[in-house]
Amino acid sequence: MNCVEFEWTSADGVRLFGCGWRADDKSEVKGVVGIVHGMGEHSGRYIEVAEALTAAGYAVLAADQRGHGKTEGKRGHIPSYEALLEGVDLLLKEARQRYPDVPCFLYGHSMGGNVVLNYLIRRKPALSGAIVTGPWLKLAFEPSAKDLMLGRIMNRIYPQFTSHRPSAVEKLTSDPEAARKITEDPLGHRYITARCFFSLLRGGRYALEHAAEITVPVLLLHGVEDSVTSLSASRAFAESMGDLCTFKELAGYRHELHNELYRQQVFHLMLTWLEKAGERNA
Repeated sequence: MNCVEFEWTSADGVRLFGCGWRADDKSEVKGVVGIVHGMGEHSGRYIEVAEALTAAGYAVLAADQRGHGKTEGKRGHIPSYEALLEGVDLLLKEARQRYPDVPCFLYGHSMGGNVVLNYLIRRKPALSGAIVTGPWLKLAFEPSAKDLMLGRIMNRIYPQFTSHRPSAVEKLTSDPEAARKITEDPLGHRYITARCFFSLLRGGRYALEHAAEITVPVLLLHGVEDSVTSLSASRAFAESMGDLCTFKELAGYRHELHNELYRQQVFHLMLTWLEKAGERNA
């Protein structure tokens, strides 16, 4: 699998790190998938996803979101929700420049799922479809009223106010080796600012309210044992979206489906769906 790194510059001058993978320079590419990662993650956490996709003939592009990975900015902070959508703009522009004549898809996990679904609703992009796993539409738990009140105050007077997110890696995966890599990852972090939290909270609510406006097929996967993001919210989203959404609840899986013990089964579901979506758009 070949890897290439590149950079983009946002409208406000922030440098964003991007990378791309394909099987090799000479192989035929049947489609391109743009990855939008979750909170505290970065594009490097998706190498196994890229390996599965490139082995099946797809090219993959990913970017480190604002305040994440190798991209500039205060860790866990965004100036606005629009800045997250701009990152997807840049990712898709790169994908279409590099692979102009093949089906184009988005893939988003957790926070990235929140962003991808909002992107489909607000931007109405000409895509062949999107894969979303464990999206942050709602959290699987309720923050305390005290924390929410403090966060709202800080969002008004000092939006860069930073909180530490819970660090229980066992909520993410039941795979000990994957858990070790997450824990030891020097580019990962557990920070989130008041502006980022409430922007994503509103984004999840907006996606639930406007799910029926999505016009491209979506594969929505959620682990039954997910204690980070809400399975019932994903279920409600799928019901609102209707026939364009293929929704699967995966028993025994925790939050990070791509890092779970039986992730090869998840990759198989994705690839099967991608093939069918590509055929529909051929």
